[in-house]
Amino acid sequence: MRLRHSKLSEKQTFSLCEHFVAGTPVRTAAELVGVNKNTAAPFYHRLRQIIAARIEDESPIDGENEIDESYFGGKRKGKRGRGAEGKVPVFGILKRKGRVYTKMVPNCRSRTLMPIIKARIQLDSRLLTCQHRD
Repeated sequence: MRLRHSKLSEKQTFSLCEHFVAGTPVRTAAELVGVNKNTAAPFYHRLRQIIAARIEDESPIDGENEIDESYFGGKRKGKRGRGAEGKVPVFGILKRKGRVYTKMVPNCRSRTLMPIIKARIQLDSRLLTCQHRD
């Protein structure tokens, strides 16, 4: 695998891919491969983008699924949970004993989440969720 417009050799590219799969941190992988961390970090980021795009294209999830939203980021001071300032809502679908699908959403209202659910889950699937009102 060779990236376009990359000055990394094929050997360096392969090594960085191996370290990515092994879960090696960027700084450590950069040192081991012999490249700058500012070269390895965008490479890792690009690999994550490729993986996310491939997951997006996968077939719908079937069977028994759990769906829920969570909030990430922001400061701890003040309000917590839903509506807290600076937090990013993330919607997730978990297939029981299977894969996970997550997506950052602007809000967790039904008109935002229903199109995602309809696109990602087969019609005859069973959904388990907390009872969330809009």
